[in-house]
Amino acid sequence: MDRLRIDKWLWAARFYKTRSLATDEIDKGRVSVNGQEVKPAREVKVGDTVALRREGLTRTVVVKGVSDVRGPAPVAQRLYEETAESLQERERAAEQRRYAPEPALAIGHGRPTKRGRRELDDAQRHGWGDRWSASLDDETPKK
Repeated sequence: MDRLRIDKWLWAARFYKTRSLATDEIDKGRVSVNGQEVKPAREVKVGDTVALRREGLTRTVVVKGVSDVRGPAPVAQRLYEETAESLQERERAAEQRRYAPEPALAIGHGRPTKRGRRELDDAQRHGWGDRWSASLDDETPKK
């Protein structure tokens, strides 16, 4: 076997957990082979360059082997070799995340817990009142 569908290869090389996830990403235009956007049925061969965009980062790998069987991770890693530029980009992104984490990740999402709801209600009853701003101005009308 010297050629294989790109969706099968991405699945066998463990870039995606299922073939349908690989197909979805290809259909969204996040995978390219030799600089061209592809369809899931596009065949790859040894020596092709595959670029994958995941989580805001582009990984570029060179196909070193073709397998339609999803094996263990060490075997899957022998199917490709990541380019030096891609490795540098991944390390730079990891360093950036380490020193400047995304602010939205620190914000708690969803509904407040029962305890949090009580704290909000207490703050409204005792501290906020009907004020519409945080200014310290006297809100009584002047005559």
